[in-house]
Amino acid sequence: MTPQDISNLIVRTSTKDRAAFDLLYRQTSAKLFGVCLRVLKDRGDAEEALQEVFVKIWTKADRFAVSDLSPISWLVAIARNHAIDRIRARREPAAYIDAALDVADPAPGPEAMAVAGGESGRIYHCLEELEKDRAAAVRGAYLDGKSYAELAERYGVPLNTMRTWLRRSLLKLRECLER
Repeated sequence: MTPQDISNLIVRTSTKDRAAFDLLYRQTSAKLFGVCLRVLKDRGDAEEALQEVFVKIWTKADRFAVSDLSPISWLVAIARNHAIDRIRARREPAAYIDAALDVADPAPGPEAMAVAGGESGRIYHCLEELEKDRAAAVRGAYLDGKSYAELAERYGVPLNTMRTWLRRSLLKLRECLER
């Protein structure tokens, strides 16, 4: 079939000539299916897209302008654009850039880091004022997550003694930090 014949079929389809549309379908559906399949990469999607493409051709044939250009190019453009639209419709919409403002950063900000840096320095200074074994017990309990029983066993003291060490050490740390 020549390009002129396809152009005539499109023009006749624009007048809702069913016989012309049927012949146009039989002559071009294989090529347009190939275009849909190439874009969509799924036979089922391509078959559905081809049906929708021919519905578009039926409803938009009056927009076809006869020219020296190939009418099959017009049909291929409809098929290709429709297949691309189907892919775009599958994608999740991109989040607006303003939504990024609502995403909280779990890391402390610069001011909090500066305060924490100063506070940690003060805490380590105050830990140095404690006896070595008491400071090590405080570090073990509150920084390393050791239990009172583990610390009592480690330092060879009764459990209640370890509790007393930690309580008195925390009181001394508070006094030091309040200075």
